[in-house]
Amino acid sequence: MAAAARRAEDTGFDQLSCGELSHDSIVTMTVAAVATRAIGLQTAVTIAFPRSPMVLAMQAWDLQQLSRGRFTIGLGSQVKGHNERRFGGTWAPPAARMREYVQMMHAIWDSWQDGARADFEGEHYRYTLMTPAFNPGPIELPRPRVGVAIVGPAMARIAGQVADVILPHGGIMSDRYMREVLLPAVRRGLLDHERDWSDVEIAASGYLVMGDDESEIEQKLLAMRRPLSFYGSTRTYHKVLALHGLEELGQKLHALSLRGKWDEMRETVTLDHLRELTQTCTYDGYPEFLAEHREYASRTGLAMPMSTPEQRERFADVLKRVQAAQTSGVPRGLEIA
Repeated sequence: MAAAARRAEDTGFDQLSCGELSHDSIVTMTVAAVATRAIGLQTAVTIAFPRSPMVLAMQAWDLQQLSRGRFTIGLGSQVKGHNERRFGGTWAPPAARMREYVQMMHAIWDSWQDGARADFEGEHYRYTLMTPAFNPGPIELPRPRVGVAIVGPAMARIAGQVADVILPHGGIMSDRYMREVLLPAVRRGLLDHERDWSDVEIAASGYLVMGDDESEIEQKLLAMRRPLSFYGSTRTYHKVLALHGLEELGQKLHALSLRGKWDEMRETVTLDHLRELTQTCTYDGYPEFLAEHREYASRTGLAMPMSTPEQRERFADVLKRVQAAQTSGVPRGLEIA
């Protein structure tokens, strides 16, 4: 992780993120913080509900100090089965629970930074005790930023209310679903708390395949059959498929997954399915694509071939153009007066 973090910083990236699959995201970011000097650090995501808000508030506070203000804690809810059967935890409607989670973290930071009384009581979480022995005290830095991962409209609305960074799940995400379902819900959340689009950063999302020509793009589309078959087998993501008229595909994938037919699942996904859900562009055209199709976003990833000196030089050029791309941060048609 230390070598990867230094490499990302030296390559010119602004932000380094990590998921939480087979390794702990907080430990990963701690290693990255020590190994780097300037690059932003973000978990994407840390699974929230198996931990108490106090635990993550303290870890984020320490990481913000260790990194000298570079840390964003990205929170995700995970699904019911994993919370109950993998983490051995509890489950409740996740959107309302996530709102309280973020609010309690801020209440804790208010105590440490400003001496505010421990006085948060919600339906899911309660914070009414903070004694000097357990108070790390203020830091001479902004408080950590909080990101919230979104899949459905309920969580998207909560993110609009309380998040600093909005992280659309990339497993199954189409541009149409972002624009017709998630971004309108984020807007409602912003209005709920008298916030504006300038109060949040949004990561670019929507299935996108890049390549130098149509042949390369088609090969990459076909490679997406496996991840789409995995995510499409989970009912959590069927709402995305339904918006595109692909309900039957989701039902087939779910039935096959129950029987452990993983190869058949992949073969069930056709090129037509992928083209319905996916946008495409060339590497060199990506900065212009962002300005036209991701005008709401201020964050995006970039992956290109970098094996040869020529490829690395080309990557550096595209990276600079992506970083210079102008986006408004406001979704078209969803302006807030």
